[in-house]
Amino acid sequence: MDTNNEREFFTLTDEEGNEIEFELIGTAEIKGVVYYAMIPADAADKAKESDDGFCEYVILRAEADEDGETSLVTIDDDDEFDDVADYFDDMFSEEIDYDGGDEQ
Repeated sequence: MDTNNEREFFTLTDEEGNEIEFELIGTAEIKGVVYYAMIPADAADKAKESDDGFCEYVILRAEADEDGETSLVTIDDDDEFDDVADYFDDMFSEEIDYDGGDEQ
């Protein structure tokens, strides 16, 4: 994990062995499980160029292996994923200032 001006980046390896850099945009602990919302590192720049300024994010779950090392894994259970996605959607929508006033 790297930090750059308080932004956190993770280099993750996909199932085919490709390394992809992600930026952490949020974390949540739900029912004792920690979840991470991330966007590809280059997506933030692309979002600034898009019409709506938004980009899609991925959600990963933290799991400890037998050695105590934490890994980030995809969420296979549809109900669990939907619950966590709803949580993050609510969290991110609260951060948006719809009135156009000063940022909080």
